[in-house]
Amino acid sequence: MEPVLTRCGYRCDLCLAYRPNLELHPENQQVLSDGWFKYFGFRIPPEEIICDGCLEENPRLVDTSCQVRPCVIEHGLANCAACKDYICEKLIERIVTLEEVRQRLRVEIPREDYERFILPYENKQRLDGIRAAGIHPLKRM
Repeated sequence: MEPVLTRCGYRCDLCLAYRPNLELHPENQQVLSDGWFKYFGFRIPPEEIICDGCLEENPRLVDTSCQVRPCVIEHGLANCAACKDYICEKLIERIVTLEEVRQRLRVEIPREDYERFILPYENKQRLDGIRAAGIHPLKRM
C-alpha cells in the first residue's frame, strides 16, 4: 500500500484502524482498543474503531473531535507542515514521539508494539522532514 499521510502527519496506511487494513484483519479493532489504552490511556470500544482517513471527503473517523483536520482544510494545505503557525496548539495535542511515550510510561516498548501503536502516529519527525524539504503540495479535494 502506498503511504497515506494525514493532515497532522499520521500514516493511515500503517494504522490498524484504517478501513483497508481492517477489512483484511478485523481482529485489529480489539488489538487497537487494548494498545491505545496501554500506550495512550484512552479506550475506544472495538466496534467503533474504523477510519477512512482524514483525506477522504465525509470520512468515517475514529477521532471525530480532531481540530487539525478542519484547520488544515480551511487553510487549503495538504498538512500541518505547510502552515505558517507550525507547531500550533491544535497540532501540539496530536504530536506523538517514541521518546515521549517511553518517558511517560518508563518502559521499553517491544518492536511489535512500536510498529502497531506508535509508528503510525509518530508525526513530528515526518512533518519536520516535509518542512525541511520544502514539500508543500496542495490538499486533495
